[in-house]
Amino acid sequence: MSETLLKVDSLGITFGGLKAVQKVDMYMNQGELIGLIGPNGAGKTTTFNMLTGVYTPTEGKITFNGKSIGGLDPYKVTRGGISRTFQNIRLFKELSVLDNVKVANHGLAKHNLVSSIFRLPSHFKGESKMEEESLAFLKIFGLDVYKNELAKNLPYGMQRRLEIARALAAGPKLLLLDEPAAGMNPQETHDLMELIAFIRKEFNLTILLIEHDMHLVMGICERIYVLDHGQLIAEGSPAEIRSNPKVIEAYLGEEVTE
Repeated sequence: MSETLLKVDSLGITFGGLKAVQKVDMYMNQGELIGLIGPNGAGKTTTFNMLTGVYTPTEGKITFNGKSIGGLDPYKVTRGGISRTFQNIRLFKELSVLDNVKVANHGLAKHNLVSSIFRLPSHFKGESKMEEESLAFLKIFGLDVYKNELAKNLPYGMQRRLEIARALAAGPKLLLLDEPAAGMNPQETHDLMELIAFIRKEFNLTILLIEHDMHLVMGICERIYVLDHGQLIAEGSPAEIRSNPKVIEAYLGEEVTE
């Protein structure tokens, strides 16, 4: 039986009297690929923000890898093993493609501030190792040929890939992907599906995915949670979600075909 990596109990947050998310219960076992769907404004990204420390929940509990993480600062959540991408791409646009990945890799650096200040051998050894590892990530994502390009000059689909590569460079156990297929054409979306399946296996990852592209969600997710108006209205396999009347009424509008 797989170990439970993430458990969310009665999670909620209120903004100025508005309950944006309320009483959400979720769990994720090690190695699962789970979808989180719902109409615009359902509370999906708000849930991601609570899981990653951007927002502090006003109710409920988040347990990750056996530890309570609700209310931790984002950098502590990242160091603890959770990385994410964003709905709107947030790259360091004026840095090179390589430097974008190296920034994430710095969190795992073995050399310390003293060695960097005094330019000790351990500093150069650490920097060399980070560059080597960052280049390896770029190669996996087909981005190594762009390593010296500014991130802002990459095509849109490649910028999405770079954001995922940067998230992986932090060494997560759980990867949260916030609408990774947004703005992509059908071929790019198909390639993304294959990429997500590959990195899940290659890096032994657990993945939570927010996505509006139902073909992608139904094609790769093992279980799906559905939010509507900040509340969880359904949970189940793709087949169960596809035929759930509440989901059809709230979000899908009609049954989804693959």
